[in-house]
Amino acid sequence: MRKKLWILAVSVCLAATTAVAQEPKGDVFQGKLFPPNVILKHQAELNLSKQQFTAIKSAVVEVQANVAEHEWDVREAYQSLMVELDKKPIDKEQVLEHVDVALKAENEVKKQQVTMLITLKNLLTDEQVAYLESAGEN
Repeated sequence: MRKKLWILAVSVCLAATTAVAQEPKGDVFQGKLFPPNVILKHQAELNLSKQQFTAIKSAVVEVQANVAEHEWDVREAYQSLMVELDKKPIDKEQVLEHVDVALKAENEVKKQQVTMLITLKNLLTDEQVAYLESAGEN
């Protein structure tokens, strides 16, 4: 029970610190990039070609596979971090190494997601992009 509370406390602190320190308010890509669910929601209005639909699906599947691998790395790093935090005294260098591994994996996930969003936008015609921009959903 104590360990679960400690894990929760560390996770909340790390998430809050990361959110405050790195996350700008709102969507930084607002109006510039469109997630796949938004594109597919407007699929009929966009008149997506079979080729576009297939390419979108492939891009999403590819990033999901890559993200899953990095999520395992994040999970493993945080588990190792928790082991280190149970030691007395805590080895600060070891903890920071595990934090670095987790943050690098999380960063890689974000980069892959942005890469996918760019790929998706590049698959759309100028008219389709204009429609999504006017729809105000992203």
